[in-house]
Amino acid sequence: MERTTAEHPVRATPPAHRRRPGGTGEPAALIGRDAEAGLLHGLLGQVRTGRPALVEVHGPPGTGRSALLDHAAALAGGAGMGVAAVRATAEEAGLPHGVAGRLGALLSAPARTGPGSPSHGTVRQAAGHADGARPRRTTDPDLCADVLEAARGGPLLLVVDDVQWADPQSLRALRSLARRLAGLPLMLLTSRNSAVPAAADERIDPCTLAGEDAVTRHTLTLGPLSDGAVGEFIAGSWQAPVDEAFLADAVRHADGSPALMRSIVGRFVRHGWTPGTDHPGRLEESAAEAVRERTVRTLALLPDELLAVLRAIAVAGPDCTPGLIDALAGPRALGTSRALALLRGTGLLAPGRRPAFRTAAAARAVLADLGSEHREELHARAADWAHRAALPDRALARLLLDARRIGATWAVEALRREAAECRATGRPDRAARLLERALREPVPPALRIRLLTDLSAAVLPTGPEAASRHLYRALQTPGDGTAAVADAVADAETGRALLHAAELLVARGDVDTPRPRIARAADAARPGSAERSGLRALHWITEYSRPDPADSGEPLLPDTGPPAPERSAEAAVAAWRTAQHGRNIDRARWLARTALAPRVREHVPPTVRAAAAHALVLTGDTAEARRALDEILVGAERSDARAVAGLALLVTCLAELRAGRESAAAEALDRCEAIMPSRCWHPLMAPGPLALRALLHLRRGDRTAAERALATELPPGAEGGLPWAYLLYARGRVRLAGGMRDQAFADLLECGRQLLARQAVNPAVLPWRSAAARAREPGDPAAAALLAEERRRALLWGSPTAMAAALGEGAGAAGVGGIPAPGRGRPVSWQYRQALVALGTAPSSGHLTVDSLLGSDRGAAPGAGTTGLPLPSRSAPPSRSAPPSPSERLPSPRFPSASPSPAASVRRGAGGVAPDRTAAGTGALTRAELRVAALAADGLGNRAVAEELAVTPRTVELHLTKVYRKLGIRGRPQLAAALRRTAGEST
Repeated sequence: MERTTAEHPVRATPPAHRRRPGGTGEPAALIGRDAEAGLLHGLLGQVRTGRPALVEVHGPPGTGRSALLDHAAALAGGAGMGVAAVRATAEEAGLPHGVAGRLGALLSAPARTGPGSPSHGTVRQAAGHADGARPRRTTDPDLCADVLEAARGGPLLLVVDDVQWADPQSLRALRSLARRLAGLPLMLLTSRNSAVPAAADERIDPCTLAGEDAVTRHTLTLGPLSDGAVGEFIAGSWQAPVDEAFLADAVRHADGSPALMRSIVGRFVRHGWTPGTDHPGRLEESAAEAVRERTVRTLALLPDELLAVLRAIAVAGPDCTPGLIDALAGPRALGTSRALALLRGTGLLAPGRRPAFRTAAAARAVLADLGSEHREELHARAADWAHRAALPDRALARLLLDARRIGATWAVEALRREAAECRATGRPDRAARLLERALREPVPPALRIRLLTDLSAAVLPTGPEAASRHLYRALQTPGDGTAAVADAVADAETGRALLHAAELLVARGDVDTPRPRIARAADAARPGSAERSGLRALHWITEYSRPDPADSGEPLLPDTGPPAPERSAEAAVAAWRTAQHGRNIDRARWLARTALAPRVREHVPPTVRAAAAHALVLTGDTAEARRALDEILVGAERSDARAVAGLALLVTCLAELRAGRESAAAEALDRCEAIMPSRCWHPLMAPGPLALRALLHLRRGDRTAAERALATELPPGAEGGLPWAYLLYARGRVRLAGGMRDQAFADLLECGRQLLARQAVNPAVLPWRSAAARAREPGDPAAAALLAEERRRALLWGSPTAMAAALGEGAGAAGVGGIPAPGRGRPVSWQYRQALVALGTAPSSGHLTVDSLLGSDRGAAPGAGTTGLPLPSRSAPPSRSAPPSPSERLPSPRFPSASPSPAASVRRGAGGVAPDRTAAGTGALTRAELRVAALAADGLGNRAVAEELAVTPRTVELHLTKVYRKLGIRGRPQLAAALRRTAGEST
């Protein structure tokens, strides 16, 4: 007796429809089954010589068992053998003698007259009554007698497919026949679905007394086809060439199953789809449908115990263990090891030690016939077991997603931790699903608000409107005003959660819709708490920033000393509002520093601290503001507060522009757009980044790029907020640079109207008056009035930067950018006298001069004339140490002497403005060369000059080389004298 197990078929495969050599009557070769087909071909040859054979084909559904049996029947028929083939079905499994009766009917048919008859070699098949062979009641001796009589007429092949469905009586008759095969020219070929393994009393074995030479016995176990065989079949299914990418995907989806690959190809052929890369979704859908159908057929074969194990594996997924299977499948007669061994024969499970399905479609099909309550209960039991077994959060969260409400704290915490991990690793969609599932659990108010806040952060990049809705839900906690809700808000933990949700809305620019909700939350918060102060501060910001502002005055804070730490948030807004109003710069600076002090940092929300930093930008303390903004940015990025980080970067861009650091401003704006793309901002905030981008382009002299930035379509509802005023200002400056003076004047006046509605009269916010004055004709009374008002406001505010911009306008309507220093014997102008007074009274960092206040060292327009944002005056190299505190003594002001410094003389020049080209020495110095030379003559090194002018040291070196050549000098020691000589010649 011989036994063959073909679990690994050979990989060398013949082309489709290839005929075997040796005769034209043989059937086409099976792709990928050469070893099995060759074995059957040889056994049939032995049968014709009188040696019987008993062959059983095993394999899971879809591996081609029936195709192999049909191929053997065709081989036998082509060789002139008699063939009788039947297929057992599940519907007739209870019909006594059903299979044996159909076999007997085929064998006793009149057409079987002998080897020489014309009908000999005909394949006779019967799968049921519909095939024409009417079954008759046949006992075991009857079937054996029929077979013996048929075998006397010549070699015979009996084929029984799906023998696992044979009725007990027919199975007993087949077993009796197998024991009598010795000496007969007969092959009994059966197939069995390995999903239903044979019991001990169902095995078909030859007589134990028969020797190996008497009956040949083989068992063929069919495994998956090789990738090459699957690819050959799919490629041969179409006449046109198949795309390589499509072929690779099809092979992967077929998973070595002939049934799957035939189903996929058949669906494409039926629908007329071409095998190209434009149908990846159809290919995946076809494969999933084929897997589902195969799985459903297989499940019908399994007993309830094995079905329960399969469902446990489907629920457990990649975290399946024998312990989890025992917990879900419950008590059963079969042990887990035995059950898994039987289920592997179905072809549904992947090879390996850990139980797992081959495809996700099969797992879904296993659970599809269960009701939703049953599925949720299974997942809940699995999650509870995983929690007790200390499985990682990934496994717990996956099980909890489809489970019913657990009602335990560990479930919410596991979901929240896994959601944070998903957000950190760039999977916001899954994080959102986990957080939404966590919200189905009963949680206290503070935790509910935090979950909604986390959910808002997860969906913000893809759904900003949904992000706002989740935060609105978080703010609904104090909405009804009941005593229970008030008690909940009075809780410090709930108050902090509400405060964080409110500030995320305000930071994103959503200041209108949540305004009444923030007010109610502030009223319900515990009096005297930091949470109440933070909510009140946010409410004041929304009142001031909404499209129809309501200015109710600045917050009432003590003037004699710093406010309590719990009220530091209100001090931050007070500083910002004071700076907007343009009065009492000392108070604004003191309030801002109070709110930004390290000891009160935990009491002030980051969004409110950004407002205090903006106040410092308006007071001219840009370095101090940048340090505070950097701290806000670090904290916001650590907590994944995108809106807060974006707001801090926008204020940083403003600070860098005012400091004249275009590269740093561009870097901050680019980083802001990466963290908070334009779609993520609320419509009221959307104009802000566009305005800053346009002003930055204009600062660099690229008007076309500025116009392109302003041409970006804004979302509905963008008009009317505070950022809208910035956009109007930027558009007015761009139009002014393009010669569209009337349109520029209209935009700038509307910008002023928006600011004045909020009592933002400080020219440090936006110098719109001087910009509008330049849009009028020289001598226009309106222009003169606007300039005079801006100078008055700038001097009232007292910021050196604002004064430099205002006083530097001079004859702004005529385009002159600076005020000349008085020459000997000349009267002193009123602007010069105001600059001297401002220099002696205004707080500064110690490096201001009259020239810097007048802006004459900045050429035609000290910042405002180029970008519309005031620039700081020329200063010494920036110090690496911290800026001086207000308590430090200010240095003595430097007044112009009878013999001005060479740099000052050159900077002022004739008429107080550095000309485009100044005749001196052997050549003419450009404005850029003159500025570099003046700074170098003051004793600054190349790197310090580069930092001052925001250029590279290499640029400074090139300019100095040209200056030396034009002035006819050899180096820096002769530069001061050459510049004095140049200044004397120019006068």
